[in-house]
Amino acid sequence: MYALVDCNNFYASCERVFNPRLEGQPIIVLSNNDGCAIARSEEAKALGIEMGTPAFMIETLIKEKNVRVFSSNYALYGDMSDRVMEILAWFAPAVELYSIDEAFLDFTGMQTNLDVLANELRNTVKQHTRIPVSVGIAPTKTLAKMANRYAKKILKTGICQLQTKDDIDVVLNATAVGDIWGIGPERAKLCLRSKMKTAADLAQAPEEWVRKQMSVVGQRLLNELNGIPSIEWELESPPKKNITTSRSFGKLMTEKKDIVQAVSNYTAACAEKLRAQHSCAKKLHLFLQTNPHRTEDRQYFRSLTVPLTVATNHTPELVKIALWALNRIFRPGFNYMKCGVIVQDLVPENEVQAGMFDKRDRPKEKQIMQVLDGINKSFGPDYVRFAVQGYEKRYKLRQAYLSPRYTTRIEDIVKIKA
Repeated sequence: MYALVDCNNFYASCERVFNPRLEGQPIIVLSNNDGCAIARSEEAKALGIEMGTPAFMIETLIKEKNVRVFSSNYALYGDMSDRVMEILAWFAPAVELYSIDEAFLDFTGMQTNLDVLANELRNTVKQHTRIPVSVGIAPTKTLAKMANRYAKKILKTGICQLQTKDDIDVVLNATAVGDIWGIGPERAKLCLRSKMKTAADLAQAPEEWVRKQMSVVGQRLLNELNGIPSIEWELESPPKKNITTSRSFGKLMTEKKDIVQAVSNYTAACAEKLRAQHSCAKKLHLFLQTNPHRTEDRQYFRSLTVPLTVATNHTPELVKIALWALNRIFRPGFNYMKCGVIVQDLVPENEVQAGMFDKRDRPKEKQIMQVLDGINKSFGPDYVRFAVQGYEKRYKLRQAYLSPRYTTRIEDIVKIKA
């Protein structure tokens, strides 16, 4: 038996943890640069606020219904997620982190009442973090995902266990084909054209048709819907093949010096991620663009890919290459909205092919980066940085409604007055 544990309205719940006055109030959390609603409390959903709705389109509703608005506080959300996942590991021998607010637990062979265990899990997470979670338990990961959704949307009890065929049939019939985990919009349209409206319809489809129309992915899904585990567990995330750091500026930028600072910081972030997964990059890709939605502005988009002689994760080397690329694609006179850095063709750092004419002292550079990463891990991001990264981040995201970083910044720690 497998369980899917999902934090309810996670971003909104995180905002409530340290501000109990928000209980019962409609909450939305906005995307980067305070653009669109990417998280909503149940109260906000009841007001008809859809996922992805631009904030400017619902300004009147926000004022009339006193909707509490927050900028994305990723430092807070990431730390709270770590705390929840650590607690989940107490309850199962194997835990697969699926997203920032979801995890699969392996309950196979556990000699206990799983409903009781799930209830204890929910209470423990709530007690230690104040984050509410829902638990779906079933013989496969796909059915566990479905059971979780059924617990939240239909039962509203927070727990749903599918033990018998009758239990499974009830949930299959209550799940639209488009709501099946992993089905995708195109396959959902295919199923609807074939008169399959629910998960129960798909579960009864002929295997030959599924293999022909939906390939091996569809066959695995069919097995999962019929209680046969067919999706492997990923207890460790595989190394990424490419790493990207890209954000829109908080305001339109025209000065090259400001974009230099942004490119330097984005490149340093990519280099840190490379070292964290013990990889090196063989290529660096840089792009720069204006806002295509501002038709009154002159438009410009350029990118450049630079092959590296020796694969590297050394921050100064990568920053130097990124700024070399920026010098070649930057053009004055434009209102730039966004830039990004992508490190590509990643290889394990212990498999890097040395260059015949490479004169860099790479073992020494590796030691320096280890020290830098260690200091920044202890004292906070960018506590030690390179001069070109600067301190005045004029390009930083617009976050007009940012809540305190209660758990990761000492200045924001909750203060109690007695």
